[in-house]
Amino acid sequence: MMDLLSKLGTWNWLILSVVLMAIETFAPGVFMLWLGLAALIVGVLSFAVTWSWQAQVIAFAALSIAMVPLWRYYSGRNARPTDKPFLNKRAEGLVGRVFTLEKPIVDGIGTVRIDDTVWRVTGPDAPSGSHVKIVSADGASLRVDVT
Repeated sequence: MMDLLSKLGTWNWLILSVVLMAIETFAPGVFMLWLGLAALIVGVLSFAVTWSWQAQVIAFAALSIAMVPLWRYYSGRNARPTDKPFLNKRAEGLVGRVFTLEKPIVDGIGTVRIDDTVWRVTGPDAPSGSHVKIVSADGASLRVDVT
């Protein structure tokens, strides 16, 4: 095994790069891509620099660790605004709207019907038919105030 590691060369890094990027193709998640890119960089550097296998592995590890935070930073800065910011955050999109209670809030818990969905609401006790304003969302539960 040590003999194999001691003979790590440029082509092994390039093959590893292709394999990792192929894994990313079949199981996307934008993680193997960065490991593949790190292997590619080590492989390309190995053409210009003669270095030990230990240095190659350390460079691969360092580049792999550095690639993920750099991508997260870059993708966060370049996120495009969307016309539907609450697409996957439906409850948060309801904050600030006023609805009518379907069932009264008793002991802090009641329900409100919004379109075709019944939502659990928490807030001060109020009779059925009262108008409530949604002040926050916590998962599938909405916090309301009586208007």
